[in-house]
Amino acid sequence: DGGLSHMLEHMAFKGTAKMSAKHIAEAFDMMGGNVNAYTSHEHTVYYAKVLKEYANEALELLCEIMRYSNFDQAELEREREVILQEIAMNQDSPDDLVFDMSQESSFGDQPLGRPILGKPTRVNTFSREDLIRYTTTHYQPNRITLAAAGAVDAKAVKQIAHTYFGDMKPGAPAPIIDASHQCTVRTLEKDLEQIQIVLGFPSCAITHPDYYKVQTLSTILGGGMSSRLFQEIRERLGLAYSVSSFVSGYRDTGILGVYAGTTREHMDELLGALRKVLHGMNSVSEDELLRAKNQLKANLVMTRESSGAIAEWMARHLHIYGRVRSAEELMQEINAITSKDIVEMAQRYLAHPAPAVAAIGPHGSLAGVALQDRLAA
Repeated sequence: DGGLSHMLEHMAFKGTAKMSAKHIAEAFDMMGGNVNAYTSHEHTVYYAKVLKEYANEALELLCEIMRYSNFDQAELEREREVILQEIAMNQDSPDDLVFDMSQESSFGDQPLGRPILGKPTRVNTFSREDLIRYTTTHYQPNRITLAAAGAVDAKAVKQIAHTYFGDMKPGAPAPIIDASHQCTVRTLEKDLEQIQIVLGFPSCAITHPDYYKVQTLSTILGGGMSSRLFQEIRERLGLAYSVSSFVSGYRDTGILGVYAGTTREHMDELLGALRKVLHGMNSVSEDELLRAKNQLKANLVMTRESSGAIAEWMARHLHIYGRVRSAEELMQEINAITSKDIVEMAQRYLAHPAPAVAAIGPHGSLAGVALQDRLAA
């Protein structure tokens, strides 16, 4: 959508047929509320957390802005400028920008490869009619998940949802565009001191049976101070202040990635060290495996320690799996992972001959550097 979802997230709080932007802000503040929204590559999330006596009012207000936002033209022009400033800020933050470039290096001009914020040339063209058309097409009851947790009344939640959305007919199913990995190189040279680099290896979808095995592999590689990347590249060689790995899981595909930041003079040695660690996953000790499992299980438990996190957990699972998976179920899946599984995952997902590469560095630091060749198996 080239940034339309993100603009809608901004415009949702800018007024409805009944309330101005100022009235919406005052209403949420009166509830002692924390209200916000965010956009990812596959979801837009609107949420509120308020004092328990205002739970129903907060839900009604969220439903009001989702169903009846009026997209006032003056507010649109103001918010357009805010988004352009947000894009500029992102451009000035190399450790953020390199991850946008990484998505593009992995997927090119596909939906997963486009920046969530949009590009300035595109954002400047968005009209009120674009927003109306987009919400009419995509904000359909069969594409919306409502989740609530904490001091809420389930019957009241269902009644409010029915009041605001019960008269809507289901829209067309969401268009499915399967992504394909492009695995290209994207570089940018700027007036910087450090080189930021992200590698992206094609991985599995979030619903794939390998997903938590890949998460465990990533944790062993770069998930903490005892991880292989941290111990080799930061502790032993001192080549980078920050080095880590991550997994991005989507509906139909995924990325197993590595991030590192280093100085120009250490770049060659860093690439060699990354290659050595990534292609050295021929065995995994039981201690390594246990540490990784415990980290993943702790994250599962800790993400459920607030009502807001539980609500997000439920909504996300309903979107992804069609049901809510319990922490206990996921921990059992993690417990069943073996050292042999991790070696198989490394062979399956780290053996790609040329990973996607994104790098930002000082002038003259990246031109002509054969990044993929230096990292290939």
